[in-house]
Amino acid sequence: MDAVDAARAMNDVGFVGGSIVAGEVRAGFDGAAAAPVPALAERVTTVGGSPVRDILAVTSRPEVVNFAGGLPAPELFDTEGVAAAFRDVLTGSAGRALQYATTEGEPVLREALAARYGARGLPTDADGVLVTTGSQQALSLLATALLEPGDVVLVEDPCYLAALQAFRLAGARVLAVPGDADGVDPDALAALVTRTRPKLFYTVPTFQNPTGRTLPAERRAAVASVAARLGLWIVEDDPYGELRFEGERVPWIASYPGAEDRTVLLGSFSKVMAPGMRLGWLRAPAALRRACAVAKQAADLHTSTVNQLAAARYLADRDLDAHVGRVAAVYRERRDAMLSGLAGALPEGSVWNRPEGGMFLWARLPAGYDTTALLPRVVEHDVAYVPGAPFYAGVADRSTMRLCFVTQAPGEIREGLRRLGEGLGAGA
Repeated sequence: MDAVDAARAMNDVGFVGGSIVAGEVRAGFDGAAAAPVPALAERVTTVGGSPVRDILAVTSRPEVVNFAGGLPAPELFDTEGVAAAFRDVLTGSAGRALQYATTEGEPVLREALAARYGARGLPTDADGVLVTTGSQQALSLLATALLEPGDVVLVEDPCYLAALQAFRLAGARVLAVPGDADGVDPDALAALVTRTRPKLFYTVPTFQNPTGRTLPAERRAAVASVAARLGLWIVEDDPYGELRFEGERVPWIASYPGAEDRTVLLGSFSKVMAPGMRLGWLRAPAALRRACAVAKQAADLHTSTVNQLAAARYLADRDLDAHVGRVAAVYRERRDAMLSGLAGALPEGSVWNRPEGGMFLWARLPAGYDTTALLPRVVEHDVAYVPGAPFYAGVADRSTMRLCFVTQAPGEIREGLRRLGEGLGAGA
């Protein structure tokens, strides 16, 4: 597939979230017209697919510099350590590793996760953790356990795209909370809670996807206070928090007074160990955790036993924090390479942020630029980004884009930015 075909394919798949159309009527075996199959559920035809997945599907050619996907750098995976963990598990306890397991997760892994939280100032019991098949499943389980059709969910603006999918599939009414460069405005949150009586507020407070911004400590305390005063669940998603390059760590919202009995904290190994392990977890109050376990039983019974045991062995035998530190140092260099080249790649008048960690930065082009409309032309130059519009629950800022800086080495980033500048100039 060449660049023109890739751009055309993006239009064909409707990468901003088109609807799924039922199949046509076909002739039966006896030549008579067969009755149509029943329609798909309305929730999947109206929510649509992920534009990020669709973009990746047509930009997988090796010559494309892909700033679109949130893909950890594969050359930085601790392949030897992960392989050794699997070998040890399969050599020493294959019968257990290849067997069914409990829905809540392997006790040895839950204990290790609880210990990691405790070491960072958030006392946690192993029974307070539910292991999930990636933290994305945790969102689906929470949507099943908490939401009825028509319930209100509050989110950041812009918001992690797959969270919008999960809540909309549950039939929720998703509303955006106003904010600024530092994140959500607690006063605006309180006003919306009072007016709409939502079930939950979803946030990625540290190195947010898509913007890379981090919510300051005083706002985290204020969010916890709003939830305690007005009655609200907080879903605190933290897949990127360990990837800090500079600055001081900000405590989890779950650690602030008032948040203890109403915050669900999500974590994942995808960004710090390997996404192919598909290991995430949620830390939640007992009643909600039990409800999520029931939902998980209906979804997949339990997360892969062998993957859980291998992760637990890795944590026991290896220094994950040291590995993450090495990865973060490389990611910082790549962030700096992108920051140094943006002025030459983006149109005059563009602005962007400087994240202190994570995987993404957020750019806004001058008024009149539409990054969704420009993307097919940019892909012709063998580079890709994610348009900002799909990340908005409300009115979209169509001049925005998300750029992932961790997947490519600095030289590839510089070349990708050169191509991006050419593509944006050609599409202006």
